[in-house]
Amino acid sequence: MQHTPAKPADTWSPLYFLASVGAGGLSVTFFMYLMHWVPHPGRTVPVFEDIAAALATGNTALTFAILVALAGIAVFGTANLALLVWNLRKMRGFAASDQGRALAGSNAQTQMMALPLALAMSINGAFVLGLVFVPGLWSIVEYLFPLAMIAFLAVGWLAMRQLGGFIARVTASGGFDCAKNNSFAQMLPAFAFAMAGVGLAAPAALSTNATVAGIALIVSTFFLVTAVLITLVGLILGLRSIMENGVAAEQAPTLMMVVPITTILAILLLRQAHGLGVSFDSHTEGAQTMMMLTRLLSVEVLFAAFGLTVLAATGYVRRFLTGEAISPGNYALVCPPVALSVLTHFWINAGLVNAGLIEKFGAAYWALTAVAIALQVGAVALIAFLHLRHFRAPRAVDLRTA
Repeated sequence: MQHTPAKPADTWSPLYFLASVGAGGLSVTFFMYLMHWVPHPGRTVPVFEDIAAALATGNTALTFAILVALAGIAVFGTANLALLVWNLRKMRGFAASDQGRALAGSNAQTQMMALPLALAMSINGAFVLGLVFVPGLWSIVEYLFPLAMIAFLAVGWLAMRQLGGFIARVTASGGFDCAKNNSFAQMLPAFAFAMAGVGLAAPAALSTNATVAGIALIVSTFFLVTAVLITLVGLILGLRSIMENGVAAEQAPTLMMVVPITTILAILLLRQAHGLGVSFDSHTEGAQTMMMLTRLLSVEVLFAAFGLTVLAATGYVRRFLTGEAISPGNYALVCPPVALSVLTHFWINAGLVNAGLIEKFGAAYWALTAVAIALQVGAVALIAFLHLRHFRAPRAVDLRTA
């Protein structure tokens, strides 16, 4: 008798939304090529017309980079949306299931906040797809900003409602198990609020309407503060339990969740700084930006090193990546290298080059950029491996007895 096992992803968990988030983040890493290498005079970001003009120059190296970027954005942007739809379908009826009820009464209730995180990531990703592939989008972009802000506020409201339900339950009746909080899993809400906040900050940087930019600055600041406070609380609670009980091995990737949160907040701050300069004549010097990005990149490097050390100590790769145990939390591993790659690009271009410390397209520039690209390539390989591991059914097993 032949028995074909189900795909691991058939046993759905809210953490599978991280697969969509990871794909969306990878599309942004490819957008970095266009953002920093394609001239876009008069605009904060490159659009279809800037890309077409750059291709028309006939520069072989730039043409190759643009084609790679376009392919990466198309592939991972599409994957982001497809995985979001797949997750939304799988989520139907989950709350009423035994697994859903058990999750709603445990520390893991906040895993459901992967939903607003994924929604916010997909809105950001759809904007990137529009900028790159839709001709003439920039001519109507001012009309799109209010709609985008409404969408992000709706996602933020969903995140706030979910977090409020969790806080109401654990404060009114208890039930939060501190001993089992031996990870940074409770930072997931901060990730969701940060993603909504960075989307709300986009009109601050891109809009020429001071009212729209001002509203964007205010509401994005609210989400910035919310994300920072939740991160600090999650860090304190998690570290205390880890020191007392040891880390929860399966949740060890969450120790690096500070990395993507930091990158998102860094982009949010850059957008706000640009908006303050354009709309309110409050400019930030290049050296100040360089130091801000250097501090945030230092935070990411430290937490990445911390997380990798714990992953090695717990044997995470052997147990949960290449072994028989399969965890949807594997997808949390994609976000840190993606975030490090994106922030490294900004650190080089908005920081070091803008401050005059290195020359754009010089030897030091490409040496540092190679680090960002290496992180991106590693993340691409990792998400491809995880997709095969989670979404491909194992080979049929022959259960016949001799």
